[in-house]
Amino acid sequence: MPKEYKLKICLVGEPAVGKTSLIRRFVMDKFDDRYLTTIGTKVSKKELVLDDGTKVILMVWDIMGQPSFRQMLKESYFYGANGIIAVTDITRKQTLDAMPDWIGTIRSVVEKELPAVFLGNKADLKDSAQFGEEEIKQMAEMYKGKAFLTSAKTGAHVNEAFTYLAEEIIKRMK
Repeated sequence: MPKEYKLKICLVGEPAVGKTSLIRRFVMDKFDDRYLTTIGTKVSKKELVLDDGTKVILMVWDIMGQPSFRQMLKESYFYGANGIIAVTDITRKQTLDAMPDWIGTIRSVVEKELPAVFLGNKADLKDSAQFGEEEIKQMAEMYKGKAFLTSAKTGAHVNEAFTYLAEEIIKRMK
């Protein structure tokens, strides 16, 4: 009989990188162009069945990107996390430059190294890109993660990134 897992996934990244839009695309397969600031945290749930029949319930946590909020809520937000999705916006280089601070915050709370994926979001805006796939891969390799270029708008590589992370977490649990 296939096993069932319940996993806590935390999204991190600067304001307006597309964390909420990525979650909406993954959970509901919808996209909204309007920017809505996340206030506090929001938890969404999605069930996956992996290729081997394993059932996974992902509890996806979305957090407000402001640094002051990150410091205030970091203990409760990251507590019990099984994996991290680190989101950057390829049209704003500073969102990639801020990633070491996010990873440092996570590591200050979580004792172990968590499986992570690094997303270069807004791939549909590649004409406005300030960095690309190579820089995302380098960042991911620094933290032993995997990189994806995603677009919450088109859905490109969104399901693939979440599914990869779930599979990686379960692989490490076995």
